[in-house]
Amino acid sequence: MDKGRSGETMKLGAFFHPTGNHVAAWLHPDAQIDAGTNFRHYAEITQTAERGKFDLMFVADAVATRDGKLEALSRWPQYMAYFDPLTLLPALAAVTTHIGLCATATTSYNEPYHIARKFASLDHISGGRAGWNVVTSSNVSEAFNFGRERHYDHDARYDRAIEFVEVVKGLWDSWDDDAFVRDRKSERYFDPAKLHYLNHKGEHFSVRGPLNVARPPQGHPVLFQAGSSEVGREVAARFAEGVFTPQHTLASAQEFYRDLKGRMRKYDRPPEALKVMPGLNAIVGRTRKEAEDLHNFLQSKIHPDVGLELLSNQLGGFDLSEYDLDGPLPDIPERHFALSGLGNTRNIIRWAREERLTIRQIYQRFAAARGQRTLIGSPSEIADDMEEWFRGHGVDGFLFHPSHLPGGLDDFVALVIPELQSRGLFRAGYEGTTLRENMGLERPKSRYVSN
Repeated sequence: MDKGRSGETMKLGAFFHPTGNHVAAWLHPDAQIDAGTNFRHYAEITQTAERGKFDLMFVADAVATRDGKLEALSRWPQYMAYFDPLTLLPALAAVTTHIGLCATATTSYNEPYHIARKFASLDHISGGRAGWNVVTSSNVSEAFNFGRERHYDHDARYDRAIEFVEVVKGLWDSWDDDAFVRDRKSERYFDPAKLHYLNHKGEHFSVRGPLNVARPPQGHPVLFQAGSSEVGREVAARFAEGVFTPQHTLASAQEFYRDLKGRMRKYDRPPEALKVMPGLNAIVGRTRKEAEDLHNFLQSKIHPDVGLELLSNQLGGFDLSEYDLDGPLPDIPERHFALSGLGNTRNIIRWAREERLTIRQIYQRFAAARGQRTLIGSPSEIADDMEEWFRGHGVDGFLFHPSHLPGGLDDFVALVIPELQSRGLFRAGYEGTTLRENMGLERPKSRYVSN
């Protein structure tokens, strides 16, 4: 195998759906069945990921329950009732020391000041381990909880998001790093010359500032982004420092990688300032058969109602209940695409058209990994694939999705991490104390400090 990227190591995140990534994860006998409201569960799996030297743990979020057919949803508990991430993560900071703590927060139904304050506080509480996954809401149910009858359209959501992030970054620079002198002798707590008012007035926001939290230990918490559409790629090139993306072939991953890194030049950003970390649903066993048996068990637990509801959700609410499960996917009207995640929708359409998968086969594939790539095998087989993608410049690392929790994570840490370490592909110990240091990202200078 080509030994490119000598001396570099991959970055790893762990994505924690409460009971696990598979839609039937909660039916595994070893899954934590009440995971969504069990703090000890989150503490233990985060500590396991830290023991495995993961760069970060990540939790997604939505500000609504799922809408749809309640009969199906009653068999699919994920994201129906669970902790608010920005309440959960500070508690996890108290029981960990090195792992990054990252969460989604939407720009569609928050205000920049709220987000700047919460993530700056998390960065201080954790000693510099906070990360924000910047998203625009795609779940139409969220609009109903914030006085709207429909979402902002796709491009408008991104326009708002760009301005939102710029305001948040400006607020994080409200105080210079050395603003707080806290000197009893001179009776001076802070230097007034080192406090800055943002005075932002834009198309979507008017924010005076300053932020009432000191500048974060990392300067700015690490910014992640997950969009793979044309506008999503452009936004990522502009400000993201980590990108989560569904990629299913090495060739497509390499194209995405080259494209995204190439776009950064126009924003005067070096390519190493952004880490591409596709989702990876890796199901590992001590042998390949053991891994296949686990996968087959979870697949056998997918209720058809759940499979159809999952697929309908990804196709902008298109109702598939009247179609033959073992027949082809019907044509999906274009208007539904605007109501769904474009990357996953395109993959579903491609599977139907190019691979001629039936509706049942599509939902089984999608349910297994929620649109991410699935790997099933022994530790060496999993590591071989990860190494090929890393050395082939398709990724800078991966966002690992355990199939079920805690077992899927326990197995990966016990079996795959040592294999990656033995090949020199992954760290044996943390490089620093902050998420930025461990991800190899520069600490940003304040906009108010001259070079």
